[in-house]
Amino acid sequence: MTRKPVDTGDPDRLYTVTGGRSRADEPFDLVTLIVSESGPVPGMQSEHARILELCRHPTALVEIAAELGLPVMVVRILLGDLLDTGRITARHPRAAPSVAAMPDSALLQEVLHGLRNL
Repeated sequence: MTRKPVDTGDPDRLYTVTGGRSRADEPFDLVTLIVSESGPVPGMQSEHARILELCRHPTALVEIAAELGLPVMVVRILLGDLLDTGRITARHPRAAPSVAAMPDSALLQEVLHGLRNL
């Protein structure tokens, strides 16, 4: 099955959607979960309204971008707008534990040996 390429739209449209901005103020990861805190209001930009509808339940940034058919950077800018106005909350993924915080492999071997002896 061949996937057809996503049409990210006319550059003029993307410029208009973001208000000419090319960088997001907030550092959203691709897997940051977004949750709507309110519904769309009359006169709201259509992309903002669609994001609020999509995020009634926690939704990852990458899923929002795919659903809207917009580049991730554009969606990050739109999410920043909504976050600034309190219309969404962002749940950033937890950082993976560092190697130093993980148990020593020798200790894990001893635990495994002990469990096998049970």
